[in-house]
Formats: sequence, C-alpha cells, structure tokens
Amino acid sequence: MFFFDPIYLLFMAPALLLVWIAKMRVDGAYRKWGNIPNGLRVRGADAAARLLRYAGLYDVQLEGVRGELTDHYDPQNNVLRLSDGVAQAPSVASLAITAHEIGHALQDRDGYAPLKLRSAIVPAVNIGSNLGWFLIFIGLILQITQVAWLGVIVFASGALFALITLPVEFNASSRAMVLLTESGLITSEEERRGAKSVLDAAALTYVAGLGAAVAQLLYYVFLIAGLGRRRE
Repeated sequence: MFFFDPIYLLFMAPALLLVWIAKMRVDGAYRKWGNIPNGLRVRGADAAARLLRYAGLYDVQLEGVRGELTDHYDPQNNVLRLSDGVAQAPSVASLAITAHEIGHALQDRDGYAPLKLRSAIVPAVNIGSNLGWFLIFIGLILQITQVAWLGVIVFASGALFALITLPVEFNASSRAMVLLTESGLITSEEERRGAKSVLDAAALTYVAGLGAAVAQLLYYVFLIAGLGRRRE
C-alpha cells in the first residue's frame, strides 16, 4: 500500500525541506533575538499589559502557558497566553511574539474576516483530517474511486485551513509591528529589524505548513487518478 511508497517522498520532499528550513529560521531568530535585551528592558508579560492597554483591549486576560513558543491568543475566552520564556524575558523576541499574539486579539475585536472564517471551519478541519484519510484509504483498498475522491474533498479542508491561516498570521505580524512602533516599545532600528526577523521567520512556518498540506493532497490525487486509469 502507499505507506512506504517512494513516490510519496517525491511529493513530500520539497515541502519537508521547506518545513525544516522554516524551523531552522525560527530557532535561529528566537535564539539570537531572545538573547538580546530590548532597549526598555521590558519583559514580555509587562509588554503585553502595556500593549493591551494601548490597544484598548481591557477585556483580554493574560495567563501563562507551559512549553516553549506555545504563546497564543484564545478568541473563545478572550485570553492571551504567554510561555514563561516569553513572559519573563526582557528580549526583542519577547516583544515581537507578544505583539503578534495581541495582533490576533485586535483581529478578533475588529471582526477580521479571515480569522472568523478560520475559526468557523475548525470543527470541519478536525473531522476532515481523520475522516478524509479514512475514506481515501477505504477507497483505494476496495478500489472504489468515488469513495476515494470524496475522501480527497474532505481531506482538502486541511489545506484550505492552512491557506486561510496565511493572511491571518501575516496581518497579525503587520499589526504587531505597528503596535510596537506606535507604543514606543521599540526604541531603535536594530530592535525593529530584530522584531521583524522573528515575525518573518514565524510566518515562513505557515507557508511551509501550507506547502506540506498541498503536497500530501496532491499525492492522494495522484494515487486515485492512477486507480481510475487502471480501472479503465
């Protein structure tokens, strides 16, 4: 079956390479700018409180979360969660990551359409990622192309989610840079470059995620199209 199909590697190799490059860039940017203090020596948690006040997001709560780079904004509960490494560090990277997540909070407040759409399709994506693969598997095993194609359609929700994620993340980073500049938390051109470097590296991971999702989808299309040709 297609679990160890070398053609799978042919489809996925470029995407996996991009995923690896993205990870290296994120690790490198975070390691570099996470060790460079920001000019005001403001910790991530203090920057978050300051930026939330500056943006008028008084209803957003601030909490901690375990892990490294697990920082996120929870739109369901209006909670901004920062990891210890970001919350406690007075680094340039902490400013960038904190501001990015507050960018998501601003999107939520403003009713940013891509964010609303992404949140709306989360249940379908969670179901589709498992059901789609199952239908493809059954369709290929039983050689029922209609079932397999249905699986591809359902499985494609993951690629759609990854596609919608791009404008959400790019917009949050753009908002982050504006926040940091206008609030006065960035005090030099070096800090601006550093924050942008961290945000750009993070953005590449979402591009890589989309590439991986599309590559896997194309592989399944290739398999099913081949099945259809053999049946003819």
